[in-house]
Amino acid sequence: MIRKIIKIDEDKCNGCGLCVAACHEGAIGMEGGKAKLLRDDYCDGLGDCLPACPTNAITFIEREALAYDEEAVKMNMQKNSQKKDDKLPCGCPGTNAKTINKKDTNSPYVAVSTETIKMESELNQWPVQIKLVPTNAPYFRDAHLLIAADCTAFSYGNFHHKFMKNKITLIGCPKLDNIDYSEKLRDILKVNNIKSITVIRMEVPCCGGITNAVINALKESEKIIPWQVVTVSTSGEIIL
Repeated sequence: MIRKIIKIDEDKCNGCGLCVAACHEGAIGMEGGKAKLLRDDYCDGLGDCLPACPTNAITFIEREALAYDEEAVKMNMQKNSQKKDDKLPCGCPGTNAKTINKKDTNSPYVAVSTETIKMESELNQWPVQIKLVPTNAPYFRDAHLLIAADCTAFSYGNFHHKFMKNKITLIGCPKLDNIDYSEKLRDILKVNNIKSITVIRMEVPCCGGITNAVINALKESEKIIPWQVVTVSTSGEIIL
């Protein structure tokens, strides 16, 4: 049948996962760091997900689609309710509460007294938030950029020395900031001679938004700049 149903523009989607939380019927899920309509028959066409999207990636269209199956949706919601203790609060692994146990025997570092060592910051500029930095700041000239998700510096213990040293650091959270970083990053790349970009993200799917923003910014800037992505696990290990 032809009916009204949502459409998700993957190019605009920043992977924040807010639409997944807004879709009570469970029609939307995350695949490859992007939101995707998983089941036509779970989408009621009312659009509760539309206002939740910070990048306006969701719109209505009319197309051939399965009819909305209210009974199937109720059964799915009931099943999910029964698994509530095992289910994440908003469908995003980034909200999963857990305790991280560190074992000294596995640590590559030797324990020392805090009185005998001084850890110095490798931060080379201010501000650091993507949404606050001016696009034409002088420190961007010939800079090597580090674009990092907020949580990475807290998860990886040697973050300053390993990643921030000799770089200009920009941080943000695509899930919490109600903006698309692509435009700001594009402007920074366009007006400055950026030498390289290192993206540091967490392993959780919503963190894919910061990688997607960099990819889109590179495309729109029409510049060829060496870049790489490093993924940090929630237990503080580099996994990619």
